[in-house]
Amino acid sequence: MRLNGARIVCESLKREGVEVIFGFPGGVVLPLYDVLPQFPELRHILVRHEQGAAHAADGYARATGKVGVCLATSGPGATNLVTGIANAHLDSSPIVAITGQVARPFIGKDAFQEVDITGITVPITKHNYLVMDAAEIAHTVKEAFYLARTGRPGPVLIDIPRDVFVEEANFQYPDSVNLRSYRPTIYGHPSQIKKAAKLIHEAKRPVILAGRGVIISRAYEELRELAEKAQIPVINTLLGIGSFPDSHVLGFGMLGMHGMAYANMAVDKSDLIIAIGMRFDDRATGKVSAFAPHAQIIHIDIDPAEIGKNIRVNVPIVGDVKQVLLALNREISPQTHLEWVKQLEQWRLEHPSTTVRETDKLIPQYVVHKIHEVTRGDAIIVTGVGQNQMWAAQHFFYDKPNSFISSGGLGTMGFELPAALGAKIGCPHETVWAICGDGGFQMTIQELATIVQEKAAVKLAILNNGFLGMVRQWQELFYKRNYVGTPLYNPDFVKVADAYGIAAMRVTDKAQVEAAVRTAMDHPGPFIIDFVVEPEENVYPMVAPGASLADVMEAPKKEVSVWPRRNTP
Repeated sequence: MRLNGARIVCESLKREGVEVIFGFPGGVVLPLYDVLPQFPELRHILVRHEQGAAHAADGYARATGKVGVCLATSGPGATNLVTGIANAHLDSSPIVAITGQVARPFIGKDAFQEVDITGITVPITKHNYLVMDAAEIAHTVKEAFYLARTGRPGPVLIDIPRDVFVEEANFQYPDSVNLRSYRPTIYGHPSQIKKAAKLIHEAKRPVILAGRGVIISRAYEELRELAEKAQIPVINTLLGIGSFPDSHVLGFGMLGMHGMAYANMAVDKSDLIIAIGMRFDDRATGKVSAFAPHAQIIHIDIDPAEIGKNIRVNVPIVGDVKQVLLALNREISPQTHLEWVKQLEQWRLEHPSTTVRETDKLIPQYVVHKIHEVTRGDAIIVTGVGQNQMWAAQHFFYDKPNSFISSGGLGTMGFELPAALGAKIGCPHETVWAICGDGGFQMTIQELATIVQEKAAVKLAILNNGFLGMVRQWQELFYKRNYVGTPLYNPDFVKVADAYGIAAMRVTDKAQVEAAVRTAMDHPGPFIIDFVVEPEENVYPMVAPGASLADVMEAPKKEVSVWPRRNTP
């Protein structure tokens, strides 16, 4: 069957089971847009900025476990994808980005809207392609999707010149992919697994650090079996939230810069760290030389490049988290660490890190708590980066697997709105809340139009403190309150919502919060709540830059806990 390149692209996407493409048209991709209506299986969602397309594809991928797809034209269209591609790369999110390129005779001649997007994205993609022949499209798409979803997932870019879209070639979609240079290790080495089991049996103060790899591998049951069988406390990384139930008696929250004080203390005092699907990011470890000074370390990850990169490792195990845990659990005999677990419970009582001060003022922690209370935890929470991200991580309790979607490695402001759109498109029957900062919200605010056009019932909570909050907090604590560049002049978000045709309300009083959240939940479409919160509220606990996890700064003593964690004795 002979088809032109544009039809080959669409047929290939159809064979890969693609349902949604987030895109924005332009001159060189018009041949592709011309044939899209002939493929009703491929739903095209018109974003208002290409960065929104990449973030939406990322949110879709994380929520569904499928490969997200975004599409952009050449030049600025392609470069506008870069932030979203980098975000997906650092957070191991499987997306395929398709970009148009100038026609082959003009490549390298500074033609209108020409950029070397494959050169630009080499450091931030798992692999990328410049397709110079329509006959190469089918196997390129097959390879791209295979690379994006297997091993350590990540973004792959396919750049296609305009004349390749119109060139005809024989179409035959490959049944399989065979890349000699790419052989992800799935099963951990048996001897390494036995060594890990031996360390677990000998440990007196073990801790599991569960990262996003548990979620990617869907290894929830295997993680729970290991924790319960060996009675080991589980601590999450930021992107590992949702890998282990918060309400479980062995669940001790998040570690790191804004992790729970008791979780950081547990890591510091442990004699064994079992790191599962995490990369020892600096925000998780604090001062690397002081990280877990008394502990031996088992590191399980599918990416061998991550093992030993930041932290010394005693037992490295390369493999898929689910398969490694299945094998490890067979080697583990039932154990108890009663005194160690009791110690963590005592630290949790003495250092109750989800505390807020008792006040009649409207503070953001209370807002997040009420969203959890009203939804009963049955929601997907999406955030960007900053104080809103940390309050969402700390004060919403995640029992539901894979219910926290956030920008971790890149820390991208503006991720929350388009990613929430992507999550809702991918999971239309789920409740999706975007918890936004007033700064990050305005970085991709134009995607409100996409949400309305697609009738995506995303609920948006803006924690409006009139500042770039996390930057302001650093300025307060480390730069003598020199608030340069952080105060925000904000629009009337309710009027903005009305202009887009979105129902909205402003909340300025603590007593209004619950009713507002219930109103948003009852509304059939998208809904925005502008929560005007205390402007100088800080996120605690906090580990200062360059400090160790043991040097955690806690909330001022005058603050008292009003909502203890549900699994606190």
